[in-house]
Amino acid sequence: MANTEPMTQRVELATVRDRLAVDGLVTEYAMAVDDGDWPAYRRLFTPDGRVDYRSAGGIEGSAGTVAGWLAESLEAFPVRQHLFVNRRVRFGVWEQDTGDTAQVQADYVNPMGGGGQDGASAAPDLVCGGRCAFALLRTDDGWRLSEVVVREKWRRLPDRPAGL
Repeated sequence: MANTEPMTQRVELATVRDRLAVDGLVTEYAMAVDDGDWPAYRRLFTPDGRVDYRSAGGIEGSAGTVAGWLAESLEAFPVRQHLFVNRRVRFGVWEQDTGDTAQVQADYVNPMGGGGQDGASAAPDLVCGGRCAFALLRTDDGWRLSEVVVREKWRRLPDRPAGL
């Protein structure tokens, strides 16, 4: 019987490296949106990358188009914090795959607000949550997003006095 232990270890190490890279890309996505770093946001995607924010009242389109829409739409919420949890990573689930694709589902909670007076913290003006589906592709430049679909499940606005 042949010794396959070194080969198995190399495959496992490659899988761990891919998982870390994919997880890091999801984190970079969240931070780019939270920081309003739209050039960085665009660089996370493949040239034909698509984004769908329709379930959250947004638009669907190319990553560049959606980045422009986000930049404008999120001006009212300079304080943002996407918290991604329960990340499920699957590699090579697409037809004819050679190990160069991945899918990630991650639940999110996203408080957003206008910020407090003189830099003080303030309660968020809006909190929403749901699940994002990320499709990723390994490129010559590393893993990139080919599609992001946001599925908002709930939204909470702060309590407002009656009549407002």
